Amino acid sequence: MNPTSSPTSPRRLTRSTSDRKVGGVAGGLAEYLGADPLAVRLGFAVGTLFSGAGLLAYILMLAFVPEQDSPAVARPVAA
Repeated sequence: MNPTSSPTSPRRLTRSTSDRKVGGVAGGLAEYLGADPLAVRLGFAVGTLFSGAGLLAYILMLAFVPEQDSPAVARPVAA
């Protein structure tokens, strides 16, 4: 979980800016799922080898999932 978020704020899927090898997709997905980033990276690799779906999923997430510190991820302010 993001250390700056409060326990009551909803979890958001974002690309990691700290745990990234290429685009931060696997690091962000692992943080969202509470899994090991290496396991997520292996999942993308296996999916790519067997059907190509892993590469397609990675590219789509790279294009549509915002980065962690992006203004698009700004949390709404409680009134």
